[in-house]
Amino acid sequence: MPNFLETIFAQLKRASGRVVLSEIHGDLFVSATGRELLDQLQLVRSFLRRSGLQPGERCALLAPNSTRWAAFHLALMAEGVIVVPLYSRQAPVELAGMMKDCQPRLIFVNDAAFGEAVVRAWPEAPPRVLFEEALRESASQPHLPDSPNPRRDSEIVTIIYTSGTSGEPKGVCLNVGNLTHMLSCTTERLDQLMGATHEPDRVFHYLPLNFAASTILLLSCLSRESVLTLSTDLNKLADEIRLSSPHYFLNVPTLLERVRRGVEDAIAKRPAIIRSLFAKSRAAWQRLHVGRGRVNDTFWLRLGRALIFRKIRGRFGPRLRALLCGSAPLAPETQQFFLMLGIPVLQAYGLTETTGICTLDDPRVPVEPGYVGAAITGIEMKLAENEEIVVRGPHIFPGYWNRPEETARVLQNGWFHTGDQGEVNVRGNWRISGRIKNLIILNSGHNIAPEPVEEKLARLLPAAQQIVIVGNGRGYLCALVSGVIESVAVQSALDAVNPELPHYRQIRDFTIVRDTFAPENGLLTANGKLRRDAINARYASEINAMYDLKAVREAASRHHA
Repeated sequence: MPNFLETIFAQLKRASGRVVLSEIHGDLFVSATGRELLDQLQLVRSFLRRSGLQPGERCALLAPNSTRWAAFHLALMAEGVIVVPLYSRQAPVELAGMMKDCQPRLIFVNDAAFGEAVVRAWPEAPPRVLFEEALRESASQPHLPDSPNPRRDSEIVTIIYTSGTSGEPKGVCLNVGNLTHMLSCTTERLDQLMGATHEPDRVFHYLPLNFAASTILLLSCLSRESVLTLSTDLNKLADEIRLSSPHYFLNVPTLLERVRRGVEDAIAKRPAIIRSLFAKSRAAWQRLHVGRGRVNDTFWLRLGRALIFRKIRGRFGPRLRALLCGSAPLAPETQQFFLMLGIPVLQAYGLTETTGICTLDDPRVPVEPGYVGAAITGIEMKLAENEEIVVRGPHIFPGYWNRPEETARVLQNGWFHTGDQGEVNVRGNWRISGRIKNLIILNSGHNIAPEPVEEKLARLLPAAQQIVIVGNGRGYLCALVSGVIESVAVQSALDAVNPELPHYRQIRDFTIVRDTFAPENGLLTANGKLRRDAINARYASEINAMYDLKAVREAASRHHA
């Protein structure tokens, strides 16, 4: 059986005259055929050989998404060099920390400014090489075959640094066998989604290619009959999606939540007859979806689809079959909203350590909102102590770079301990409820996963940027709310959520902070997850004040009584 690199090179040769990668710039597409991508690979591989790089050495890749990024990524792996993909928007000091850890021989950048920023944070950084320089023709250029160097399944091909929600980011090593198995799984699911078709998959992508899930999508597309279009301007995302007209594309919940809120806000500004039709057709769909339809529900739903839903769906182009979503749980209401429009949202769950994916919704069966699908082929999942999800199979990473103790902690008797809490239903679909290390332990002994309550509040507070529940070691819970939002709105949301919760999970006080949480200021990870330790440290005085004030109020209340 060929490994994933051999499969991709063979596919590129078959697609010699067909577009395989494209960048969208405004309303123009800059495309590369299979042959053109192979030619770029040849140039990069020749440069690597002239530079004297040896198999097993590391090279960092620091650039925004582009066809060239893909060419460098493939060329490094084809030559046996370990590629270290980095996030171009990450703080230079964090990038320097990752590279100090893995000690790359070279840093490939598309812009000299990226390299200069890293050098300011790390004066001893290795040489920086511009894309243009590596792609320049050389008189001494050797002739290379259109095939990768032979690789064993155990050989490491990439080191992807985790987000680092607490502590330092760790370098996750993935080997040939990990990626070969994962691409067989994604191919199976994508074949199920696309069915019998003579048209290449049309795929759009806007997330940074250094993320594990993005890497899997890129490699999956290059190993299939696909045309992958890369976004170049997130401010024009809606136009780019419509112009690229994809069959499917990968998302994070933030974007899908934003789309839903945008539609609902737009409908709220339309004439009363449109608002009424939307409300009636939505209510009709919800009843029909659970098998409790009324006499006129089919009529209202057909009318809503013809006059409203079809136009909303049309913004994604005429070919859309499904949206893929991962990185965090998607609100059930949002998944149902897209189902109502006739757009299935297939959820995936996984970690970098599991080569990006553990579960993925089967497109042949109805999705279950709130769940992230069943385990992919060839892997095992079960619940361990504290309802922790543990996994084993050929997709499990061999270990962290230079961190044997951390590796031994998470890999036990062949099982990878994910740190995620979850549950599985009778249909084999998994639900993720929170992170064990995020558990808040009150001084009463109650253990509380903050994520479910934060998600409920976020749905009620669309103007809030972030909601963070705090209270570890305290007597009750409080919340930090970031963004331009009024106190009365936050209190109203708490009044709606608290009565549904047991007393120990209720939020007793809150503070609004105007700061923006972002990767650049260290409060979010590169893929948008909360860095709770950093947030607790940054806002220690605000957190302490909430508890001090609450104690004063309660004492005053008792005295008055």
